[in-house]
Amino acid sequence: MKSKVLAGALTLAVVATGVSPAVASASGGDALDAVNTFIGTQDEGNTFPGASAPFGMTQVSPITSHYAGYRYTDPAIRGFGHFFLSGAGCWEQGGLVSTLPTTGEIGPGKAFDTTKAATFDQKQYASPFTHDGEVGKPGYYKVHLTGYGGVDVETTAATRAGVERYTFTKPGDANVFVNVGQANDKEPVTGSSIRVVDDRTVEGTVESQAFCGGKPYTTYFTTKFDKPFKTFGTWSPTGGTPGARSSGGGAGLRGAWLTFAGGGQVTATTAISQVDAAGPRVNLAAERIRSFDAAKAGVQRAWRHELSTVDVKGGTPDDRTVFYTSLYHALLQPLTANDADGRYYGFDKKIHRAIGWTYYDFFSLWDTYRSQNQLLALLRPDRARDIAKSILAIHDQGGWLPRWAYASQETNTMTGDPVTPFLVDLWRFGALPGEEVHAYQALLQNSREIPPAASPFQGRSGNVSYQQDGFVQYDPDFPKKGQDTDPNHGASATLEYALGDCSLSIMAAALGKKDDAAALAAKGRTYRTLWDETRTDRGFTGFFRPKVLGGAWFSPADKPYSPQSQDGFHEGTAWQYQWLVQQDVPGLVRRMGGPAATGKRLDDFFAYDKLVQDPAKAVRENWVVGPYDYYDQFRYNPNNEPDLHSPWMYALAGQPAKTSTVVRAAHTLFTNAPNGVTGNDDLGTMSAWYVFSALGLYPAVPGTGNFVLNAPRFAESVLHLENGRDITIEAPGADGAKLQYVSGVDVASRSSDRVYVNVDQLKRGVTLGFRLTGDAAATWGTSPASAPVSPCAE
Repeated sequence: MKSKVLAGALTLAVVATGVSPAVASASGGDALDAVNTFIGTQDEGNTFPGASAPFGMTQVSPITSHYAGYRYTDPAIRGFGHFFLSGAGCWEQGGLVSTLPTTGEIGPGKAFDTTKAATFDQKQYASPFTHDGEVGKPGYYKVHLTGYGGVDVETTAATRAGVERYTFTKPGDANVFVNVGQANDKEPVTGSSIRVVDDRTVEGTVESQAFCGGKPYTTYFTTKFDKPFKTFGTWSPTGGTPGARSSGGGAGLRGAWLTFAGGGQVTATTAISQVDAAGPRVNLAAERIRSFDAAKAGVQRAWRHELSTVDVKGGTPDDRTVFYTSLYHALLQPLTANDADGRYYGFDKKIHRAIGWTYYDFFSLWDTYRSQNQLLALLRPDRARDIAKSILAIHDQGGWLPRWAYASQETNTMTGDPVTPFLVDLWRFGALPGEEVHAYQALLQNSREIPPAASPFQGRSGNVSYQQDGFVQYDPDFPKKGQDTDPNHGASATLEYALGDCSLSIMAAALGKKDDAAALAAKGRTYRTLWDETRTDRGFTGFFRPKVLGGAWFSPADKPYSPQSQDGFHEGTAWQYQWLVQQDVPGLVRRMGGPAATGKRLDDFFAYDKLVQDPAKAVRENWVVGPYDYYDQFRYNPNNEPDLHSPWMYALAGQPAKTSTVVRAAHTLFTNAPNGVTGNDDLGTMSAWYVFSALGLYPAVPGTGNFVLNAPRFAESVLHLENGRDITIEAPGADGAKLQYVSGVDVASRSSDRVYVNVDQLKRGVTLGFRLTGDAAATWGTSPASAPVSPCAE
C-alpha cells in the first residue's frame, strides 16, 4: 500500500511541511549518529520516530492524530504506544498500550473530573509538544511536552520491552495514564482490560483489529515502574473510579491512572506478548533492564552492530543520513514474535515453541520480496534463515503459505504470488539449508492449487483459469476472504503469477525436478496471453490487457479500454505493469517492436529527455507523485512496488547508462527531512530500494541471485558479511549531485562488460571497481552478451 510524496531538496521539505524539518547531522563516522528517525514521518511515509530494537517485538513511539502513529506536523501527543509497524499503508497500525505523563488532581470535580468519561479520552488529555530538543535516533527518542507544566519524555527499547522515562518540571505529585481502550487513530480496540497488581505494576490486555481489516487479536502487557505510586484508579466508558484496581470489557474508554508522590522522575518498563498473560512477565524478566540508561546503551550497541554492516565513504552529510536511515528502516522488521522462553502463538491458534531460533511475524510480502528480503539475506543470512523457517512454520501450522501475515493470521492483503519469489530468493541466497525440499513442496502446492474454502488463506485464488487458460480472469465481483483477491485484479495477478512461477522453475531445476522446471518455466511465459498487440496509447502499440472468464478481452461498458486505466491492475496501470516481465526480457522486447522501440517506450515512461535536463524538477513534474495516486497514469511510479525494478530494465535491454540516470533522479526524492521517503516505506521496502541503488546494484530478477549494476552514489562502500568476508564497491569521483554513468567495471581486478554480478560472487568477498564518467554516451555494458540470460526466455 502506498502514498504520496512531496520530498525534495531540504528547502522544498520546509515549504511542504510548513515547519522547520528535523535534520540530522552526519558529519562524524558513527553510523548510528547519522540516522534521523524523523525521515518518513510526514506525507504518508508512515514511519515512526520512537525507539525499537532491531527486529524488535516492542516499539515505544509517540501517538498523534495519524493512523501510523506520529505525523511530524501534528501539534499534540496523545500518548506513547508500545507496538508499531514501519511504513505500512492500511489504517490499523497499532499504538497499543498508550501511556502519557500528566499532572493535576484526579477525582470528582477535579482537574481530571472522574464523573465525566470524556476526561479519559486521549484526544482530550493529549499534551502539546515542541520540536525544539526533540531527538530521534536508533533505540532512543526524546521530546518535551509543553503541557502539564512541562514534561521531558525519553523512550528506549529492548527486543521484547520498551522503556519510558518521564521527567516532570512542575513540582508536586504527578500521574501516568495507561490507556488500553484507545490506540493509533483508526485502530479499532474491540476489548481491553487493566489490573493494578501492586504499587509498581499494572497488567492487562488489548484486543485490536489486525491490519487491513483483519480479525481481532489479543496483546498481553505488563508495565512496571521504578518507584511506587501512592494512589491509583481506573476508568471505563462511564468514567473514573478512584481506588479501583481493575477495569475490563468490550470497546470503549478504559485504562488506569497512577499518581506518584513528588513527581520528579519516573521510569516505566512495558513488555508485550501475543501468547498469554505470562508472556510479558517472562519477557520483562528476561530483558533484565536495570535502568533507562543501561537499556539505551544496550540497544544502541545492537544498532551500531547492525548499521556498521555497511561502511560508506564520500557523499554529503545528508547523503550519509539518508543512506543510514534507509538501512535502519530496512532492519526494523519482520518483528520478533516468540517470547523469551521460545513460545509463540501459531497460525493454527496453538502455542508453539521456537528452540534455538527466532520466530518472526508481520510479513508484507507483496512489498518486501522486491528489495528488503534480498538485503537481509545478503547482510544477515542467519536472520534470513529464521525468517524462512518462520514462513514454513506458518505453512505447516496454517496449511498454506502467507501473503500478508499479521499477528498469527493471514489478512489476504494485496494480490499476486509474492511468497514464491520471496522464498525462492531466500533459497538462492542460501537461507534454506536442509529445508529445500520442504520449501519446494510448499511452493509447488501454492503455485498449482487453491486453499480449501474453509481455509482462512486465499492463496492463488485465480488458479483455476490461470492453470487452464494461462491467465487470471478479471472479475471485480469475485468473492474474497479478506481485503483483496486475485481475480479483482486479474491482469496484474497474471503477471505476478508468471514471475513467481519462473523463479520457482529455477529452484526446481536445481533440485533435479526437470519436468516441473520445464512446466514452471512455460508458466513463466503466460504473461503473453494478455498482450494485446492492437492496443495503442501515446504512440506505442501493444499493451497488457485483462481478459474475462472464457478468454474475451475486457472492455469497459462506456468507453474503449485504456492502458492508463485501473481496470484489471492492482495499484497501477498497464503502463507500470508492462515492465513486470524481467524473467523474459527478449520476449517482451520482441512484443514491443525490438530494442529501439523498447528504448523509446522506456524513455517516454521515465520522461527521460526531461530527466537529463533537470532531474529533481523532472521527477516531481512528470512522475507519479500524488497520494495513493495509482491510476490514470502512464509514467513511472517511484512510490509503489510494481515498477520499482523498472530503471534496471534499461540495463537488461542494452542501455545501462540510462539506468544510472533514472536512479540518480529517483534519489532526489529521498531527503533528510520528515517527508524524505517516497510513498509508504512498506516495512523497509522503499528504504532497501534506496540502499541497493545507492550501492550500485539491485536484485531485479527474482530467483537468479543476479544484481544489476548502476553508478554508485558513494566513492567507496564496504559490506561486511557474516562469513567474515567483505564486498568492497569502489567508485572514485562518485557525486550524487550529478548525473554519472559507468564507463567500466572491474570485478576482482578483472575488467567486466557484464551489467550484473551474482550473489555467489558477492558472498565469497569481492571488490567491484566502477569507473564513472559524465558522458551519457558511455558504451559499457551495451553488447548483447552483457546482460544476464533471462531465466524463462525461449
